[in-house]
Amino acid sequence: MDYTRFDTRLCAVVLVGDARGLTQLHLDSGERGARAFSIEPDWRHRPERFAAARAEVRAYLDGDRTAFTVPIHPTGTDFQRRVWARLGEIPYGTLTTYGEIARAIGRAGAARAVGAAIGRNPIPLIIPCHRVIGADGGLAGFAHGLRTKQALIDLEAGAR
Repeated sequence: MDYTRFDTRLCAVVLVGDARGLTQLHLDSGERGARAFSIEPDWRHRPERFAAARAEVRAYLDGDRTAFTVPIHPTGTDFQRRVWARLGEIPYGTLTTYGEIARAIGRAGAARAVGAAIGRNPIPLIIPCHRVIGADGGLAGFAHGLRTKQALIDLEAGAR
């Protein structure tokens, strides 16, 4: 695996990928309770390999991009990949709920399982899990911290 780390206006970002595309994107928000992440000793630091992805992430976080074109290669179960594919269909600036995602993939009673799959999303931003909120309108969870999730929602709402 190859990786790079860079700073953005929101937080530090780590990109990890293989020959097929990005496999992981980590938002190093520094928030308490955020997902733990570490760079594996056998990964190669190759920032040049991620020039396009780095530019797209920066442009998105600057409010100048609403979609991504870089190839991705997330690994997960069939169910997780179905959930992540549905996340990719949520339009920029739009919020939905875990229950709505469950219904959209034909598993109406599986909102908790959908939440678990979303929690394992290895490529946030590009697979936009931050656009999913609780049925009550609350932020619910986000592996990179609720403050970061709110910042992404605000960004997409135009409240830079």
